[in-house]
Amino acid sequence: MLSNGENCIISITNNEQKTHASFVQPAILEIFSKSIFSLADIDAVSVVAGPGSYTGLRVGMASAKGICYALNKPLILLDTLALMALAAINAPAYKNFQGLYCPMIDARRMEVFTAIFNRQLEPILEPRALVLQADSLENSLLKNSILFVGDGAEKFKKINTNPNAFFDGLLYDENTIIQLAFRAFSKNNFASLAYSEPLYVKEFYSMSPGQKH
Repeated sequence: MLSNGENCIISITNNEQKTHASFVQPAILEIFSKSIFSLADIDAVSVVAGPGSYTGLRVGMASAKGICYALNKPLILLDTLALMALAAINAPAYKNFQGLYCPMIDARRMEVFTAIFNRQLEPILEPRALVLQADSLENSLLKNSILFVGDGAEKFKKINTNPNAFFDGLLYDENTIIQLAFRAFSKNNFASLAYSEPLYVKEFYSMSPGQKH
């Protein structure tokens, strides 16, 4: 997608699996062919760095870094879990929610990628892989109401009965990506081109069909 400030100019999406490499470069060309801007006009490049699909993360990171190297532009890395938490924070249904936010990405079987954030999007629990059990995150739930979001939250909902746990299948959208990227850009929160890597959390994870990147 191409954005100006927090406004989306044009966006092209692809939900097909195993087509990351063949999709990204033509999509970039199409975006700029439909806008009044050229690739050289951009101020920065942002990429969702993970956790998520292993192949998708590698392709996205390589494409973003390639553009940044070629045009000498800064790189912004976005955390998938932070994006999911921000989407929940922005959701009108939870505007008065006073607890914490715990995004969960399904990582097969009873495992999820997860983290916990407060309303200021500050991490309370850093990103990690977690095998879910009925008493998972019990210490956090003793002291806080927690909103669990994402496809992984649906698995936790089936085994957790804590009254402080709330659940929603919320995922993030393009507006959330733009908002978090612009926030980072405004703070000059740029990543090192030489040392930036995808946030895999684990060595390999294949994203379930229909999940956003």
